[in-house]
Amino acid sequence: MKAGIRGLAAATSLLIANAAMAQDVVPLADVAHIHGVAFDARHPGQILLATHYGLYRSEAGGLARIVSQDGSDYMGFSVDPSDPGVLLASGHPAQGGNLGVIASNDGGITWSQRSPGASGPVDFHAMTVSRADPATICGLFGAIQVSRDGGKTWSVAGSAPERTIDLAASALDANTLYAGTVAGLAASSDGGATWRMRGEQVPMTMVETAPDGRIYAFYAGVGLVSAEPDGSVWRLVNGDLGAHDFLHFAVDPDDARHMAAVTQDSLILESSDGGTSWSPFDGT
Repeated sequence: MKAGIRGLAAATSLLIANAAMAQDVVPLADVAHIHGVAFDARHPGQILLATHYGLYRSEAGGLARIVSQDGSDYMGFSVDPSDPGVLLASGHPAQGGNLGVIASNDGGITWSQRSPGASGPVDFHAMTVSRADPATICGLFGAIQVSRDGGKTWSVAGSAPERTIDLAASALDANTLYAGTVAGLAASSDGGATWRMRGEQVPMTMVETAPDGRIYAFYAGVGLVSAEPDGSVWRLVNGDLGAHDFLHFAVDPDDARHMAAVTQDSLILESSDGGTSWSPFDGT
């Protein structure tokens, strides 16, 4: 989950989601309270949705299948870029408490704790794995925590920027980290120890890096923007999304123009033209 700019899901959506837990397959549009999205390496073209009620996978025809049956609340959620079959998460077990850093080697069916984190067990509300060095993982648990050994051991790197919503590691430099905040984009070149603001001072609801290094972000009330891998040139990708603020975003590693996004009201969208146009995700 990304801290801030979201609020609780509507009561009707929560009732639908609770009912969905009793079923293996539900309409994709009924999946609610989503905390993360990623493309599924085991099922090309399909997405994984980390939710308050477990992990779902999209299927053709606008459907979703529950993958995890333990009812855990998966909050921080990432795919290991060195082995896309490995999933990483944090959050809460169904019985309460914190999960620490957990991993799955079977597509999200079963999970085991890789580490409790620093002063844990942690509950990362944002987590990101560096494509430049997949052994480097950063998470947000009050402060910025970092692991340099694939999540086995953790230390506090430094304070997080004020009111951080999302984190994204650079795909080019393992020491470069981006934070989407209520005040805009913050960047760190020393692994989260220090930060400086960059660009427009507008609330940012998400930030993500693509496999090719390009940076994507969503400014509230403005739209989806992107930057070259070095962050030097920003452009507006789509400013015509109305009230649909993106909270979660993923780029298909097999097709850089294929993207998925989740809005603040759990609307799941996809683009096949690099973000220029969007439509409901149907998995076809």
